[in-house]
Amino acid sequence: MSDYIRKAFSGYASYSARGQFAFMLHRIAGLATLAFLTLHIATTATVFFMPQWYDKLVELFRNPVIMAAEILIAYFVVYHGVNGLRIAYLDLFRPDLWTKQASRKATPAVFMIAFILWLPALAIMGYQLLKYGFGLFGGG
Repeated sequence: MSDYIRKAFSGYASYSARGQFAFMLHRIAGLATLAFLTLHIATTATVFFMPQWYDKLVELFRNPVIMAAEILIAYFVVYHGVNGLRIAYLDLFRPDLWTKQASRKATPAVFMIAFILWLPALAIMGYQLLKYGFGLFGGG
């Protein structure tokens, strides 16, 4: 079993065909999204199974470090979606564009599109971080 895991990780480390950074960020963003959704579902389930824990968990999530991490996770979710749409488009409609050169051109565009789509979430979540995390704007 450990040999398979070692081979998988060495494959990730040596992969460079179509944009190492975009490839790794897509995987990290997918794992971050999975972790966030798992944590969100588990936290929400405490309302039913362990209601005494729910308020404690919500209070924990108002920690400024956790709130900042949620802002970063929001970018990961948007980036994963935009890059996933790019991959699906290339696989389904334009397989001729699966080249190193085309991927290098597309990677900055994917980052910028994801950033632009993320800006409203950044504004809303950033305001909440400043208000509840740091007590600005009359927050407590």
